[in-house]
Amino acid sequence: MCTEIRIYVADLAAYNNGKLHGVWINATDDLEAIREQVNQMLADSPEDFAEEYAIHDHEGFGRFILSEYAGLETVHEVACFITEYPDFGSELLNHLSGDLEEARTAAEENYCGCYQSLADFAEELTEDTTQIPVNLPYYIDYERMARDMELNGDVFTLETGLEEVHIFWNH
Repeated sequence: MCTEIRIYVADLAAYNNGKLHGVWINATDDLEAIREQVNQMLADSPEDFAEEYAIHDHEGFGRFILSEYAGLETVHEVACFITEYPDFGSELLNHLSGDLEEARTAAEENYCGCYQSLADFAEELTEDTTQIPVNLPYYIDYERMARDMELNGDVFTLETGLEEVHIFWNH
């Protein structure tokens, strides 16, 4: 993933007249600084009366897709969330259909951690919460327990890499 989270903001007056005019902006900059950069880009337009813009490209947002007409405040909040949770932020937003409030709740209150597999999580959870007699561990099927946890809707997972599974309670 790109280390900088940025957007390309295009001048629509220039674009509609066959000219490319825009600016790359760091989406984690102060919101007022982002607005100033957009306003300066519009003021420098090769077209008279340039006042509309659109986001024509973005980098560093992972698989999360920004709308061309997403508001600058929304873009800034999403970029800051991804910066705050670089290991899973964009995947979590993608999983939750872009609901930033729900993603923040999941990250802050329902995050269980990163494991090699959901079965590893089920094993750790079981061993931390249950006294298992010494003759039983070989009979416990953590793969099936993990599958049941997911099928029952107790948890949801995000795979962000090889043996990198982020687990969240599904409250």
